[in-house]
Amino acid sequence: MELQDFINNFALQFEMTEPEEITASTIYRDLEEWDSLLSLSIIGMINNTYQVKVSGEEVKDQRTVEDLFKLVASKKA
Repeated sequence: MELQDFINNFALQFEMTEPEEITASTIYRDLEEWDSLLSLSIIGMINNTYQVKVSGEEVKDQRTVEDLFKLVASKKA
């Protein structure tokens, strides 16, 4: 699992935010488009792409895209 692939998959969940706006250090909850439905989309993407289950609370507790990546990576290990 690579960070850049995770960022790309994460960015694909957004409709209005340009993919290049999303980096490892992006605080995703600060993005204008972020809402509860997008959070569910991210949870689904993680489950389907990485076969890892994360809760809404875990997504909420992370700060950056890289933090979320590290959480997923730790559950895959």
